[in-house]
Amino acid sequence: MSTSASDLPARLRAALTVAGFTYDAVAELLGPSAHDALARNETTPGLRRTQGGSPLETLVRLFLLQTPVGLAEAQRALPDLVDRMAAEGLLEQTVGEVAARLDVRPYAADGRDLWVVSDLTPGLDGGPQVVGTDHVLGISPASTSLAQLTIREPFGRALDLGTGCGVQALHLATHVGQVVATDVNRRALWVTRFNAALNEVAGSIDVREGSFFEPVADERFDLIATNPPFVISPATGERLVYRDSGLPGDRVVEDIVRAAPSHLADGGWCQVLANWAVLDGRPWDERLAPWIADDCDALVVQRELLDPSAYVELWLKDAGQHGAPDYLVRYDTWLSWFEEQGVEAIGFGWINLHRTGPGASRRTFLDWPYDVEQPIGPAIRAWGDAGSVEVGADVRLVVREDVRQETVGPVGAEDPETIVLRQQRGLRRARQADTVEAALVGACDGELSVGQILDAVAQLTDRDAEQTRATYLPVVAELVEEGFLTAARP
Repeated sequence: MSTSASDLPARLRAALTVAGFTYDAVAELLGPSAHDALARNETTPGLRRTQGGSPLETLVRLFLLQTPVGLAEAQRALPDLVDRMAAEGLLEQTVGEVAARLDVRPYAADGRDLWVVSDLTPGLDGGPQVVGTDHVLGISPASTSLAQLTIREPFGRALDLGTGCGVQALHLATHVGQVVATDVNRRALWVTRFNAALNEVAGSIDVREGSFFEPVADERFDLIATNPPFVISPATGERLVYRDSGLPGDRVVEDIVRAAPSHLADGGWCQVLANWAVLDGRPWDERLAPWIADDCDALVVQRELLDPSAYVELWLKDAGQHGAPDYLVRYDTWLSWFEEQGVEAIGFGWINLHRTGPGASRRTFLDWPYDVEQPIGPAIRAWGDAGSVEVGADVRLVVREDVRQETVGPVGAEDPETIVLRQQRGLRRARQADTVEAALVGACDGELSVGQILDAVAQLTDRDAEQTRATYLPVVAELVEEGFLTAARP
């Protein structure tokens, strides 16, 4: 492969644009059924929908369905590019046919049409296809999750740690002045440079080779986003760089979380998509708490908990090893190793660090497998902002616009049996409230201080005002922490 400094990315972009090879156009062409089937790695419905021979259909068959197309069709879809792309390693020519050697995939992000080059998807249609050790993973559920998690606001500098195909760097380039993308895999670096040029952001992304933070020693960033090779697997001598760190257990995540604060500017964020081991008899949050530096607030959300067998099946299939001759041996070896390590389950979720300075003490560990709003990045930012609100009797607060109150009780009853405050956006939290808490939240419109509201509620309910303040000011702090109440604008 030659470097992406050539004119190939620009010429390929022009051809893809003329063919209308965008995410929305592909989804419309395939229709919901075939599109969903492709997401499950099944190509037959898509092949049935793309038999017309148009440039768009040819590109879908060639790159997404990974089936050879006729040379004439390929040349119509990629005019004057087939020979060049074959020379650069993106295509392979045989007599009268062209096949893809790399995936070129349309991607909709931040209101733009992008294209992402990566290695071909392994295991299409259930067939075994063992990936190479330097495999460059394309757009995946994990990369999409990190993109939705990442805070999108103007930043000076950002680090995409373990960039892979560069999809996070493409996102970051839309709102960050300088993006540094690092990886230990040289093929991944070539792909990232190609993708940056293909999407006309090469000047915004500094691509560097090296392991973890080595390429950015002594540098600081306003934002670090990383989907590291977090798969927890036994050391069998094999290593797929895109998913296996080479470190034991969940050590790679621990090392990143411990090291990241020294690379964060004041007020900077590190957002990690991660796995962690849940060990027999030990709460998961208790294991992770010591990883977090004293100068960072932390919001850690466990989104999913997988038992070891489901976890092993997931990652063996991900590598195209399902159905391979040694599949059962690999499966059994992995499960035996989990048993030896005392791994009861594997947690999957988000680790968000906010460098707020010495003495930072906010530690929120949330087991939250429920539906959330996407993108979730704004809710993470709002959680960070809540840390700067000093809750006291004099503070003025407002209830978040999306909060709704639900009541349950017998028809005609004077008072409800249960009151629930529920968020419609963000994490969509809910909490049960008593009548004082509900009245307090309902009155928070920024006009009166919390102390004034509590005094009024105490008078209306015939309670002691001082005791009401003492009881409910900690509750107000919880409501701010959980995002039900926010600081009123001056």
